[in-house]
Amino acid sequence: MSYPDLLSFAAGLLVTGALSGVLAGLLGIGGGGIIVPALALALAAMGYGGDVGQHVAVATSLAIIIPIGLSSARAHDAKGALDRPTFRLWAPVIFVATLAGGISAGLFPGKVLQAVLGFMAFFIAANILLPFLERLMRRVHGSATAQRLCAAVIGYLCALMGTGGGALSVPTLAAFGLPIHTAVGTGAALGVPIALAGTLGFLISGWNAEGLPPLSLGYINLPALVLIGGVASLTAPFGARLAHRLPARTLKKVFAVFLVVVGVSMLWAAFG
Repeated sequence: MSYPDLLSFAAGLLVTGALSGVLAGLLGIGGGGIIVPALALALAAMGYGGDVGQHVAVATSLAIIIPIGLSSARAHDAKGALDRPTFRLWAPVIFVATLAGGISAGLFPGKVLQAVLGFMAFFIAANILLPFLERLMRRVHGSATAQRLCAAVIGYLCALMGTGGGALSVPTLAAFGLPIHTAVGTGAALGVPIALAGTLGFLISGWNAEGLPPLSLGYINLPALVLIGGVASLTAPFGARLAHRLPARTLKKVFAVFLVVVGVSMLWAAFG
């Protein structure tokens, strides 16, 4: 790759990191909805498309979410928007489920991972606008077993999607009765065990994979991890401050629009 191409690649990663950090703090989503498609596009331009590129994008996104999630969670915790009992209930289950998903993700073609992210984005956006999940969860509101089951499903899907889980955990936590700002803060904190487990899983499943980009450990690309993760961890607190200035209804609408954009881009990549 030529020097100008390398500069363009690095600049794209930095912009992706900045946007991902703001969205992570604003919506508690970990930024994976931006990182995965942007990084997959950049890798394809470098000649690492197809299944390998998609797996590297998903795995690296999860690794990047570790510093983003920590930064975002601290910012929300400072605002009193982290429900610690819920976090302690969800975190162990979500860690184990995400680890299983990361290890098994190498068995799925790249287009399957794109389709999963696309369909789930539409499902979550529909739930925000027509809260059918909330009506369902009211029946099991106080059930720790139901919450653990949701945590397991979310963890496994997050490993396949390369997201920090906020796109799934925030509306689910809200459906279980947490106020939206607390759901966002708790979802951001849950992104950390998701990211740790998913990173470990993809490190294992991709260790002997062929055709990986240079400077990769398993499916995790180190240059992308450093550039995107470093910038995103700096911009996440700004997004968290912005979240607490927005009304709950506005925050939900922003979340839904973002998910529709992600869903369209992923389904187009999978089937277009």
